[in-house]
Amino acid sequence: MNPLHLLRSLRLPAFVLAFLFHLPAVAGPGAHGPDGEHLNAPAGAHATGATPRTETHSELFELVARLGGGELSVMIDRYDSNEPVLGATVDVESDGVRATAQFHADHGDYAFTDPALLAALSRPGDHALVFTVRRGEGAEPQEADLLDAVLHVDAEVAADEHASVLSRVPTAAWIAAAVIALAAALLLARRGRTDKGVRA
Repeated sequence: MNPLHLLRSLRLPAFVLAFLFHLPAVAGPGAHGPDGEHLNAPAGAHATGATPRTETHSELFELVARLGGGELSVMIDRYDSNEPVLGATVDVESDGVRATAQFHADHGDYAFTDPALLAALSRPGDHALVFTVRRGEGAEPQEADLLDAVLHVDAEVAADEHASVLSRVPTAAWIAAAVIALAAALLLARRGRTDKGVRA
């Protein structure tokens, strides 16, 4: 039997059917293209507005941050030589949220994927960012510095990034929600038939 006909035969509420048939197609995270771009979006897809981007530097480091593809991606070089800074510990604080980046050794970038941080940065407006960069291990790193920046996000890009954050919800979570909704609908349908039988 066609799955659509099967679900309709159960006489589920309309909102349940709508939920089940509009679950998002979630791509696996972490795929990178040859230029470091993320391949979660369909081929040929691109942002409808300007990509939020900011640059800053100190005496030690220069930093470029870009918000897109469901992450805040950061590239760091030494300010005096443009030598890439690899394998450092990088934190950021913005809008009361603090997060630590994951270093991508294959492309030399640092990715912030914390949901709370991305949700805060997805709101339109200017977001103050404070980056902490530490090189070296132990309680006293070899080099450490603070870098301040401001990331501007316009309303159109904010809507795209909000959708991107939602798309990163694990597939298992969407499946679990669908199962719960289906179970609740079946329970309501069963109670309805039981009540009719008692009244008869």
